[in-house]
Amino acid sequence: MELLELFNIQGTLFLMILVGALVKKLGIVDEAGRRCLTDLCVNVIIPCNILKSCLIDLDSSVLRACEILVVVALAIQIISVILNKFLYKNYPEAQNKVLKYCTLVSNGGFLGNGVAEGVYGTLGLLYASMYLIPMRIVMWSAGTSYFVAGGTDKKKVVRNILTHPCLVAVYIGMAIMLLHIHLPTLLTSTITGIGNCNTAITMFIIGTILVDVPLLTIVNPTTLWISALRLVLLPAAAWGISRALGLEPVATGVAVIMTGMPAGSTAAIFAARYGSDAVFATKCVVLSTLLSMLTIPVWCYLIGA
Repeated sequence: MELLELFNIQGTLFLMILVGALVKKLGIVDEAGRRCLTDLCVNVIIPCNILKSCLIDLDSSVLRACEILVVVALAIQIISVILNKFLYKNYPEAQNKVLKYCTLVSNGGFLGNGVAEGVYGTLGLLYASMYLIPMRIVMWSAGTSYFVAGGTDKKKVVRNILTHPCLVAVYIGMAIMLLHIHLPTLLTSTITGIGNCNTAITMFIIGTILVDVPLLTIVNPTTLWISALRLVLLPAAAWGISRALGLEPVATGVAVIMTGMPAGSTAAIFAARYGSDAVFATKCVVLSTLLSMLTIPVWCYLIGA
């Protein structure tokens, strides 16, 4: 992909974020409206977008790439869990929980799918959906355990993993591909139409989140560190692992891009819900999101996207 085309994609995403920030600033969308949009996106739009990516003919090379992608994603999660064992011992407990979660969980579900689809098309979206599976499992297990004292209810964790709308969409989509099921045109058109809303709506939501944070307060050594870890060090590890496993170029690019996403916005949600440092979590999310507008194009250029 030409560098100019890549910057056009990033510029489009950035302008969508600005529109979201503007409508929130003008009061067109309030806090309740943002929550409704987020629920709509997570429960309907993203699952339809995932299903849309599965409406392709699956050949052996794509299936093999999906298998390796899941291995790479799992390796990154294991590395993150190991890093969390010793990196944040000297931080206050509330910040310790946030930093561990931000190391494990990216904003790949919101931002990553849109970027992967924009750069690599439908195949990129399929690979991105597969890459997110290990992260979502860890997010609902180890990730939430950082915030909930005494660990999590194992039955609830399993239920969350099995019934999360995005994962259900992956299960259904894989069945459609593996069994070569041909859906009626009416159904595929509906799924595609809803799924096509994903990029615009997710960027819009991120804009409504960013506008509430004073930008001058978000830059400090800790937020810069977690941003560097998420945006530079972890994607570099994903690149190395992908090359070592012989992953094909498009799938390698998706692995690097998805690993290099900013900290997950759910960090702030969990921090607020369980009495941790929600303000600090929001700063980590905001700074890494802003810096990702620079690092994602650089990674795309380096991997030859």
